[in-house]
Amino acid sequence: MPNLEEAIRERAYHLWIADGQPEGQADIYWLNAQREILTASVESSSNKSAAAVSTDAGLVAAKSAKKAKVARSGKSKNRAA
Repeated sequence: MPNLEEAIRERAYHLWIADGQPEGQADIYWLNAQREILTASVESSSNKSAAAVSTDAGLVAAKSAKKAKVARSGKSKNRAA
């Protein structure tokens, strides 16, 4: 996230507005906003990592299947014509 502090400030402001703008609780809104944003960031990173692992596993499986098919057919890329 380009500017974490700005994102937290904006989220805290929206939470404060939604609660009717109570006085003297800025730290509570800041911490709640911080928790929300950091949790969302971690979840997003986890989802991206899981997708990358899934894609890598799919590529490995596809390559293995292709090798098995070539082996069954008895053909080889290195075979001279």
